[in-house]
Amino acid sequence: MYLFDLGERPWEQSMLIFHALARMGIEALVIVSPRTPYMSIGYFQDAKQEVALDYCKKENLPVIRREVGGGTVYLDRNQIFYHLIWNKNNPNFLKKISDIYQQLSIGPIETYKDFGIETKFCEVNDIVTSKGQKIAGLGGADIQDSMVFVGSIILDFNYKKMVNAIKVPDEKFRDKIYKSLEENVTTMRRELGKVPPRKEIVSTLIKKYEGIIGKLQPTKLNDEIINKMVELSKWFRSSEFLFKKTPRISKGVKIKEGVEILYGIYKAKGGLIRAAQEVEMEKLKDIGISGDFTFYPKKDLSNMEDVLKGTNREKDEITPKIEEFYENKEIQTPGVKPEDITKAIMGTK
Repeated sequence: MYLFDLGERPWEQSMLIFHALARMGIEALVIVSPRTPYMSIGYFQDAKQEVALDYCKKENLPVIRREVGGGTVYLDRNQIFYHLIWNKNNPNFLKKISDIYQQLSIGPIETYKDFGIETKFCEVNDIVTSKGQKIAGLGGADIQDSMVFVGSIILDFNYKKMVNAIKVPDEKFRDKIYKSLEENVTTMRRELGKVPPRKEIVSTLIKKYEGIIGKLQPTKLNDEIINKMVELSKWFRSSEFLFKKTPRISKGVKIKEGVEILYGIYKAKGGLIRAAQEVEMEKLKDIGISGDFTFYPKKDLSNMEDVLKGTNREKDEITPKIEEFYENKEIQTPGVKPEDITKAIMGTK
């Protein structure tokens, strides 16, 4: 296999390189960082639903769709990306996606360890620290006759930029995402108090992957590969591809495996109900309920939110708790029933 140690490249090349190599049938490990920031959405996402496009335009933050699944992410030079590309029939690689994630996560896990950060693989596709904080997300996909595996070493992270570039139903929801990201996603800088030299990290990562897939042959981009990226750029930049419709409707933001910020909206007779929730292991860790309905006494809305914390996110558990709260506190919400609030929490239309 080839090794493309590309350093920092123009943002679009940093994403298109593995798409080009996969189409060309070139097996390789690519190490690269984007010179300038951009937003990347997953293949099955809807750009208009996921990204704050006006904000990105104002901030000169490009948006691109990748041919790998997963969520919306902010990418910049503070992340070292690794892309592995191989032929689907290569007997040296496992066939099952879940097995591939686990096997190929060993390279970054051992790299982090060499710099003093203990990490482990967390199903389905995260690498987490010993404290359970996410420090890398992984992705995989098939592109023509090739398979690709992608991930990153996170040196540092701009949480604020990421949160501002995501489309959210309201600012209260944005605040929840920011708080959850800071709590659940970490970086080398946060873990070590500094960022080790990039060259040392890259050198270590390459050695770890050679221990898994064998000796790599260093090479450089040639005209054929560059021309392929230029060709692909026309399609990836097109509105047809970027704004491709998807049957999957986003209901929130995945922070790490087992932790999501979800939102739901339900129009009851008495008004619109919004519910922003932090869900950890299927339980409501935090919740904020808002809207244009009437809730009396109004001070008890926050008390009801507190009662719901720790509840399994299942309608059969949520509705009885709300009903009991209504009865005990003599709550009045004209045109809004407890089951209406449950419908907002569950995102039921």
